[in-house]
Amino acid sequence: MHATERWRNLLRVKPRLFTSLLTAALVLAACSNDAAPTTVQSDDSRAPSVTTAAGDPFGWQPLGSDEGIEEGHLTVPVDYSDSSQGTIDLYMVRDLADDPAQRIGTLLVNPGGPGFGGSGLAVNAEFIYGDDLLSRFDILAWDPRGTGESTPAIDCVDDYDRYFASTDITPDTPTERQQIIDLATEFEDLCAQKNADVLQFIGTNSSARDMDAIRQALGEDTISYFGFSYGSELGAAWATLFPDTVRAAVLDGAADPTADFIESGLQQSAGFEGTFTTFLAQCSDNPGCLFNNGGDAEGAFDALMVALDDTPIRSEPGRPDVTRGVAISAVAEAMYSQSSWPELEQALADAQEGNGAGLLALYDEYFQRQGDGTYDNSLEAFQVISCMDDPDRLTVAQDDATAPQFNAASPRLAPGTTGSYFCSFFPPTNDPRVAITGTGAGPILVMGTTGDPATPLQSTRNMAAALEDGRLVVVTADQHTGYGVNECSIKVVDEYLIDPVNNAPANGFECP
Repeated sequence: MHATERWRNLLRVKPRLFTSLLTAALVLAACSNDAAPTTVQSDDSRAPSVTTAAGDPFGWQPLGSDEGIEEGHLTVPVDYSDSSQGTIDLYMVRDLADDPAQRIGTLLVNPGGPGFGGSGLAVNAEFIYGDDLLSRFDILAWDPRGTGESTPAIDCVDDYDRYFASTDITPDTPTERQQIIDLATEFEDLCAQKNADVLQFIGTNSSARDMDAIRQALGEDTISYFGFSYGSELGAAWATLFPDTVRAAVLDGAADPTADFIESGLQQSAGFEGTFTTFLAQCSDNPGCLFNNGGDAEGAFDALMVALDDTPIRSEPGRPDVTRGVAISAVAEAMYSQSSWPELEQALADAQEGNGAGLLALYDEYFQRQGDGTYDNSLEAFQVISCMDDPDRLTVAQDDATAPQFNAASPRLAPGTTGSYFCSFFPPTNDPRVAITGTGAGPILVMGTTGDPATPLQSTRNMAAALEDGRLVVVTADQHTGYGVNECSIKVVDEYLIDPVNNAPANGFECP
């Protein structure tokens, strides 16, 4: 398998269900270059020229002692229609092709989110991509605007526990219900205020324009792309805005580009519920499962959630008690890959005994809590990017009215009785994500797994159908994204990227 579980767990679309307030649920200076600047003209009619340095616009330098991996930066406009709005510094890393004589070009890669920095995909390229891709492509990954080490990065709050661990997701009183609304308002107001200069230019369309700026700065007429999870949405937007520049594109674990905010959330809710149902059934059937409970893991989980709703349990000194919302976030984290299921078994068994440390650890993994107690900005960037892509702003009453739909789609993992207010208090967006068509981009490989919790197979089918020439590949697996599951899933992608004209798979190709 070419993808380590550590990196597979970062290939994700964070679900609306679990990141909502409802369910608690190396910045380096760009290398100086005294060469005269040159101008790169974007193919997007909205975009002005991008100014870069002649010769090496990225200022590439070896990353550590490995001369085959380089880091660099590219300066792009905040607003591609008005250069006076300032600039953004994009941090990027590339793994150079192992066989320069067979080099095809650059393969841009993105791990999803939205909100995750992507540079790690190039740092760890040897563990993720097939040997044929490593030999023939420079693997170039960047931290999209607002994320990771690109600057400025989205910053909303420092104390995640206040917003994601402190509320009762099934409020029993008007005061508890108002607390959810107040915290959602506070969080979104802080996001808007602290990121005002870039707020309207942080969405997927602007990141797609950044991709074209990167292509131009590299001097490549066409370029290839491999996106996981939300990276599929970014890639599809890029292929729609710049179809003439697409050499090849792979969208793995694809989100549904036709679904609105509510429908997308319902799809993910059902996906996570289905995968968790599989987890519980396997645990019930396996006496060795630590949460077997005499063959009734389902009943034991339901009872545990009721108990946590009534009386949260202690976790660690100085950290919040484990509530039902914290436990659900922990379950969500474990559903991205079966490799996390043993950890979840232990955590649930411990919680039955009054020890919430295991569930808190999974909760912390979900929210990307670091060893020093800080958080990366991925959740904040996720919410800001998602909301600035979305034209809809539901009122409190409209959002509350959706709760029964989520209860029905995911009775165990969406028990909340209020709305999420996920985007309700953000200002309107001026640049909602472009409608996906991929017209003129040629065949695009769209991969999905049969048991994907975050981007269920139907959403991947819908992405393939939305594209002018989407080629669906179905991989049998209970996990998020399909590349690296088996030799078939590696081969079909690698062969297509190497020769997209002759090796594009037939629509509906299967990797059992």
